Amino acid sequence: MNTATPTPAPTVPAKSSTVAGNYFISNYPPFSFWSENQNAEVEAALDSAPAPGAKLGLYHHIPFCRKRCHFCYFRVYTDKNAKEIQTYLDATVAELKSLAARPLYRGRKPHFVYFGGGTPSYLSAKQLQELTDQLKAILPWDAAEEIAFEGEPGTLTAAKLAAIKQVGVTRLSLGIEHFDDHVLEINGRAHRSGEVYAAYERARAENFSQINIDLIAGMVEETEALWQRNIEETIKLRPDSVTIYQMEVPYNTTIYKEMKAAGKLVAPVADWATKRRWVKEAFAALEAVGYTVGSGYTAVLNPARTKFLYRDELWSGADLIGLGVASFSHAAGVHYQNVTEIEPYLAAINAGQRPTKRAFRTNQEERMIREFILQMKLGRVVLGYFKEKFGVDLASRFAAQLGHLAAEGFLTVDATHVRLSRDGLLCVDTLLHEFFLSQHRTTKIV
Repeated sequence: MNTATPTPAPTVPAKSSTVAGNYFISNYPPFSFWSENQNAEVEAALDSAPAPGAKLGLYHHIPFCRKRCHFCYFRVYTDKNAKEIQTYLDATVAELKSLAARPLYRGRKPHFVYFGGGTPSYLSAKQLQELTDQLKAILPWDAAEEIAFEGEPGTLTAAKLAAIKQVGVTRLSLGIEHFDDHVLEINGRAHRSGEVYAAYERARAENFSQINIDLIAGMVEETEALWQRNIEETIKLRPDSVTIYQMEVPYNTTIYKEMKAAGKLVAPVADWATKRRWVKEAFAALEAVGYTVGSGYTAVLNPARTKFLYRDELWSGADLIGLGVASFSHAAGVHYQNVTEIEPYLAAINAGQRPTKRAFRTNQEERMIREFILQMKLGRVVLGYFKEKFGVDLASRFAAQLGHLAAEGFLTVDATHVRLSRDGLLCVDTLLHEFFLSQHRTTKIV
């Protein structure tokens, strides 16, 4: 008789479990359909004339951090010295100089500018001042209505914040993520709560036009009590805007690597039902003290004054110049991404070449679907906008999909708008696949 204990089969994840993969939809068609060797499409777009009335944005990727968070899936480096950082910054300036001379951008000024990362506030005050002076000399910012900048609390000294304000930043976004030191530590964040409060107080003293704070619902070892404290501390700070993401575990994260090594299918974080409930509770608490929910992820204190142009213009088809390693651009209907490692990026720039990794030229229908699904994340879609811009009656075009989602209680449709319910808004990324063209549908996370 064989008495050996059999090896248990892996547990099949429950429908609401957080499994590895990307949940958040940031573009359309999906990145998996973009192709390499599309330089000719990119060059043709850069040689074209801008569409009448098209807005222009500038994105600068700063891929440097004090520490890599365990949930991070962006291209970041924690081992670069000051000289290597300067070499990279010089390359991004050269990239912009090359792009600004092309017909698509010649003579245009950005309507919005965004410094993302990585950690833009990792730069020294001197590096930041010199970088922005050079960028402005190539592509003046005097017409920009928003200059947005991401900051990690532990890097935001009083001098650094003064420099950030000095270069013209109007929207400072603080990557707080959580207020509990243990949760911050176990998730790999470099800062602690003391730095959060100090950075916020210093930022308020600089009188930025807008301060946003980022939170993540469902981090490793999150609890009901800790999440409620997150809400309470946020309300005490009373920032102009609060952005709350639901924790996901993409494949190129430390958490996923640990899951894979242990043979686990389910991530060690809250399930989707719990995360959505936590965000719902946060939104309700914020609304009770005067905030307005403006998307599936944001609540703002004063909607008339507090905007996020980077998001809103991109979701309405604006052109975007993306500078730096792994950055994304949109040029006259062509989406493209730069190479995703710093060495080949520098090599391409030094050789006077476009550092393109992959690209996708959209057609009219794909551009319409892209704007529709991204604007759905705002919780409200104006049907007349799509009729005027694309000549499409969305209520008829997507009658079956909208009818199905309406029957499920996720949205309503009337003569002028599609409006998502609160429950629909909290799971909006899972609903958007309904509107993908058949050739672009892939496995989704629910």
